Amino acid sequence: MAGGVTAPALVAAVSNAGALGTLGAGYMSPEQMKEAIREIKSLTDKPFAVNLFVPEARVDIEDVREPIQTQLASIRRRLRIAEEQGAGGSESGFDYDAYRQSFAEQVSVVVQAKVPVFSFTFGVPSPEMIHLLKREGIVLIGTATHVKEAQMLESAGVDIIVAQGSEAGGHRGTFHGDCEDSLVGTIALVPLIADHVSVPVIAAGGIMDGRGMAAAMALGAQGVQLGTAFLACEESGAHEAYKAAVLSCDECSTSVTRTFSGKPARGIVNGFIRQLQPHAEHVPPYPIMNQLTRDIRQAAARQSNPEYLSLWAGQAARLSRRTTAADVVEKVVDRWQEVVQQMK
Repeated sequence: MAGGVTAPALVAAVSNAGALGTLGAGYMSPEQMKEAIREIKSLTDKPFAVNLFVPEARVDIEDVREPIQTQLASIRRRLRIAEEQGAGGSESGFDYDAYRQSFAEQVSVVVQAKVPVFSFTFGVPSPEMIHLLKREGIVLIGTATHVKEAQMLESAGVDIIVAQGSEAGGHRGTFHGDCEDSLVGTIALVPLIADHVSVPVIAAGGIMDGRGMAAAMALGAQGVQLGTAFLACEESGAHEAYKAAVLSCDECSTSVTRTFSGKPARGIVNGFIRQLQPHAEHVPPYPIMNQLTRDIRQAAARQSNPEYLSLWAGQAARLSRRTTAADVVEKVVDRWQEVVQQMK
């Protein structure tokens, strides 16, 4: 939930309500992270987490193919984006070394700020980095989309594993094998991972209320991770057009697409996805495509145009409510307790 959705107010509100708020800091600079963490600490004395993206491996590809450039150019014209603000015609200028160095600097902020919990996705940090974090007493949470990934995370020393089911909104955390082969539903994934690792498992994907929490824990999870449930909250940093789209969608509104970022992610289908999907085979990988579409997403936000925003959301988004983060947490726990009592 990077990109401003997990505003400090939302993170603090979730933690103050008794859950673990998480700052999605994947796209933040180290300085932006420091400021956000300071603000969170000013709003809560409870534990919270920071989530980052493990850098992708370097990819060697040709210049972005013409079909993608053509489609992006037409969208820029539609949004009246000045030509000089375009993302350019080639990914050759992308600095992978700076990209990887930025991650190291972000992790340094986590350590220096004494953030109690560090979660990550898209891979496994280096053994040296994991050793540093554990030496500082920071709890590590990694993301897995199938059993092999969970076992790799456990072997690396991760303390807790998020089992990300295919229903989950946002980017897929797959880092071993093809994403298309790792779209395992939460109800199947949680017991599989729970049976193959000895560390605690957190269920994620399609969980919006206490019923989902009860089901996940019955399947072997020790906790649940909710994302979409907080998108429309008062404290959420999501754009109002994004919130409106989430509140008006249904269970058939989302799909997994590479069109926005080059990495498979589940979001609400809109004009951008419909226009780019026929050319999906030409979409360059993450983070190249993510860089190429940044100006389009920013322009769409300025214009409150949801057709060109990345509207990441899970399959159960229809259960979203416009409320407060504290209300979401309270109702999840209350409903969970009711369900557990009913099952006795």
